[in-house]
Amino acid sequence: MMVIGKPFLTVEQIQNRVRELASKISDDFSGKEIVAVGILRGAFMFFPDIVRHINVPMKIDFLIASSYVKSQTTGKIAIFADIREDIKGKNVILFEDIVDTGLTLKYIYDMLLSREPASLKICTFLDKKARRKVDLNIDYIGFDIPDHYVVGYGLDFEGRFRNLPYISIFKERI
Repeated sequence: MMVIGKPFLTVEQIQNRVRELASKISDDFSGKEIVAVGILRGAFMFFPDIVRHINVPMKIDFLIASSYVKSQTTGKIAIFADIREDIKGKNVILFEDIVDTGLTLKYIYDMLLSREPASLKICTFLDKKARRKVDLNIDYIGFDIPDHYVVGYGLDFEGRFRNLPYISIFKERI
């Protein structure tokens, strides 16, 4: 049996923070164009919410990557779909749902950095620093969270619960 608790982050808290992050990004890139890259599948809710509020010219692209099988990280990163945009000399922002170990994001960051963008920034909805295994500079953080398994707002457990409009702590009961 699977159990999700009451909202850990409510819809209102999430949307308020998304608007704050978008405003900061808009200020930081005022007068410049960005390439916004959504990392799928987890960021599928966060990404459109935030880009709708960013007020600078942008191109949008997607990347599909994972190191997870079911709910466990394998440590082996797979890129299922790469970006199509040439990012050389461009300002790029990666949008991620959650950073825990940081292994997948570091792999993606290094891969894109080798393509010589003018700048490469990271924006994550959730940051779980307690599980970090690599040094990673995250430029925009929605929420710092403790080491709990969370679902909702794009985050899943074995493909379930992504559709919840809030974040909840997940517990598996037998």
